[in-house]
Amino acid sequence: MLNTHIESLLMMDIETASQFPDYDQMPEKWKDLWDRKVAMYLPEGDTPETFYPKRAAILAEFGKVICISMGYFHHGSNGLQLRIKSFYGSDEKELLQSFIQSVNQWQKVKRDMNFCGHNVKEFDLPYLCRRLLVNRIGIPPYLDFQNMKPWETNIVDTMQFWKFGDFKNYISLNLLAACLGVESPKNDIDGSEVGDVYWKQNDLPRIVKYCQKDVVTVAQVILRMKSLPLLEEEQVEVIV
Repeated sequence: MLNTHIESLLMMDIETASQFPDYDQMPEKWKDLWDRKVAMYLPEGDTPETFYPKRAAILAEFGKVICISMGYFHHGSNGLQLRIKSFYGSDEKELLQSFIQSVNQWQKVKRDMNFCGHNVKEFDLPYLCRRLLVNRIGIPPYLDFQNMKPWETNIVDTMQFWKFGDFKNYISLNLLAACLGVESPKNDIDGSEVGDVYWKQNDLPRIVKYCQKDVVTVAQVILRMKSLPLLEEEQVEVIV
């Protein structure tokens, strides 16, 4: 990761929600599938009904992508900048198609593109690939990790890097940022609240801002790991 040029990095974060507002609104077929899925690891005191809002969003079979934020470094006339663009909405297929179209265009310029994020290797990218298939969207070659050799995989994962070979280690993005002296943007929500904000408050723009802040934090962590100066607020540009 330390030898990877920062301008090849496409930093990203996704936010997900359950496919239905609650367990009761699932079709009977999906209720049965959910019950079978969680039966083996249902926490004590929980039922399939109460577990649904806690877990469904992070399982690609029962969740959906509602926001993808991506960012990239750019050297402009005023020095280094981070540009961020988000794709969001309740039409998951349209969201995913727009994201893929944008990445296709970006890859034409950056042939050495690397996806970058925190736990992106084990969550964000596999989740996206599964939802692409569910929505009958072909998986582009740069996301076809199953057919890549280990040294061809174009992923830079800050959580994996921090492990240094210790596969038992887990660290949250906020903790990693704090350890490296990176000030995390103040969020008014956390990941556990995204479902309620989406389904009950109908406030998707609030979720988008939360997602974008995580991309900024990843970018700052990358700069710190490379012993480069951190970005100032005016160096971050959100592209509408």
